[in-house]
Amino acid sequence: MGMVMGSAESNSRVLVVDDDPEIVRLVRAYLEQAGYPVLTASNGETALHMLRHDRPALVVLDLMLPDRSGWDITRIVRSDSTLKDTFIIMLTARVEDTDKIVGLELGADDYVTKPFNPREVVARVRSVLRRHAGEEVERTDTLQCGGLVLDTARREVLVDGKPTSLTPTEFNLLQVMMRNPGYAFTRAELVERALGYDYEGLDRTLDSHIKNLRKKIEPCATEPVYVQTVYGVGYRLVGPIADEKPV
Repeated sequence: MGMVMGSAESNSRVLVVDDDPEIVRLVRAYLEQAGYPVLTASNGETALHMLRHDRPALVVLDLMLPDRSGWDITRIVRSDSTLKDTFIIMLTARVEDTDKIVGLELGADDYVTKPFNPREVVARVRSVLRRHAGEEVERTDTLQCGGLVLDTARREVLVDGKPTSLTPTEFNLLQVMMRNPGYAFTRAELVERALGYDYEGLDRTLDSHIKNLRKKIEPCATEPVYVQTVYGVGYRLVGPIADEKPV
């Protein structure tokens, strides 16, 4: 197991939060076998304490907890400047699309529906943390498109000079598109490059992230200037016509 453990970096701690001890035991066992240091909590207050003091890179968060809901915790994490870059994968027993979309709108990066295969959870965790580690060694620069400015080193986004808070997934989506202005990405390409894995059925998830991103960066979310839908294909990023300058 020594070789496996070597694959996990020090900043790849995963916090598993669920009030079902069997789920915690199972997910922890699979994550540790894959080489990830694992912290566990059975309620929201303990989870928040661990998030603030142990700073895990990612939290696997049950939606239904005895004291605070996963939605509550997600709101708190995303509004805290010291925690907002923590990746969140929600565990939910609910199957309604509206519940999943609400979770994504609050800032969750992904969700897994119960009952689940623990290998799927490991695959999601691995892809998110691998993508995050890749960003550390990726070239740092500043990208600009019209009034959008993205600083890859500081992971900051300015819209017409004003800082805008994006979730890690929203930031990654925008970064991928800003590195390839004008290119029409298929949904599959965006899922693979920004979310980090190829998984069927994520079209709705991607569309929710794009919708949230537009609310934050567009002058009018219903008439997007930057992130445009390419019907039958996917999405592309373009600059406002008035701001375009010849290269």
